[in-house]
Amino acid sequence: MSFMLDARLAADSHPIGDLALSSLRLMDDARFPWLILVPRIAGARELVDLDAGDRGALLDEITAVGRALELELQPDKLNIAALGNVVAQLHVHVIARYRNDAAWPQPVWGHGTACAYAPAAREALVARLRGALRAQLA
Repeated sequence: MSFMLDARLAADSHPIGDLALSSLRLMDDARFPWLILVPRIAGARELVDLDAGDRGALLDEITAVGRALELELQPDKLNIAALGNVVAQLHVHVIARYRNDAAWPQPVWGHGTACAYAPAAREALVARLRGALRAQLA
């Protein structure tokens, strides 16, 4: 069995690049700078499905992505979560949050209607994040 990105994740996000273990994607909701890491491991649904080495690698990637968001966007808080109630494929959300964002202080899930990025704004953010993560991107 080879890795395939869940169709819902593909439809709701844009690729940024591949890290050593995970594909990094930008959720298409301009209200929240929202990244997802999807480990490229076929059949992985839970963190406990990863071996110790892959769990460590994923934590390192989460840290790098979180630091990049802090550096580039100066959020008030990072929200980091792996839920999987809607999309079972293992993926980790790393979301830059601000005290003045539309959902603060509640979670972003289920809050209002997503607002797609304008193409130029999306590409500008992706370029900034690629620059901040250039050492980690394959």
